[in-house]
Amino acid sequence: MSPTRRAILKSALAIGLMPWGLGAPSFARDLIARTASDGGEAIPAVGLGSWITFNVGNDPVGLRQSTAVIEAFFEAGGRLIDSSPMYGSSQSTIGHALKALQYPDGLIAADKVWTSGDGRSQIEESAHNWGLDRFALLQVHNLLDWRQHLPMLFEMKAAGLLRYVGITTSHGRRDRELQQIIRSENIDFVQLTYNLADREAEGRILPLAREKGVAVIANRPFQGGRLIRALKRGPLPDWVTSAGFQNWADFALKYIVSHPAITCTIPATTRVEHVRENMTACHGSLPDAALRQRMVAYVEDL
Repeated sequence: MSPTRRAILKSALAIGLMPWGLGAPSFARDLIARTASDGGEAIPAVGLGSWITFNVGNDPVGLRQSTAVIEAFFEAGGRLIDSSPMYGSSQSTIGHALKALQYPDGLIAADKVWTSGDGRSQIEESAHNWGLDRFALLQVHNLLDWRQHLPMLFEMKAAGLLRYVGITTSHGRRDRELQQIIRSENIDFVQLTYNLADREAEGRILPLAREKGVAVIANRPFQGGRLIRALKRGPLPDWVTSAGFQNWADFALKYIVSHPAITCTIPATTRVEHVRENMTACHGSLPDAALRQRMVAYVEDL
């Protein structure tokens, strides 16, 4: 972050203005957004993940493509970008893009702690890679050493250095432990795997998160690409287009965000046209219970 921008941020913090973004953008009326766990911040239903896709190192082509994806994401109204120290060079790629785009207004920067060692040092390195002074959301990645890291994150939140504290898992792993944390810890966010093919979270975790007022980020919305590839083998059926879905990404993502416990989902991509397809899920209407059942049946028959 440039000295001027850092000075602006510090001044804003000093007088209690714009603590988590420099001039958050206004949303279009039809943009589907959910409030975070504190009820105060609108988060568009589709965010941007960075697992694999932004791990491009110093490759100039990869950096240009990643910057173009992030630019298209913000142009479409996106705000939340998620990364992790686990994701290779993804953090630095995001930092490169944010700098090139002059730090777009409204960014909700979400990252993770993924270490059995010094979490504070890792967080500082992650913030340096992004080119930021702080994150809006920090999550304990895959529950690694969560008993050590959660108190540290709660301390940062109490000091005003962080707005949200969360925890993550994927592939349906360690569900019982995740439920225990949701019940016993005052977390703001949980991130887990949820999509049309992986719906186990509907049983206990999503109802529990909703009961406890914990916001939910859904990862692996396309099942690592397998689900979207299977859907794209055929054209959109008439009943799908009649229901208002614009493309298969819209179909898959709207199933996820139509669940009342879900705050947003975070598809990752290397292509501008795909991020634009993904962001169509922030517009239009969401499927009701009957349509959701039909969507599941269609996927189960693939």
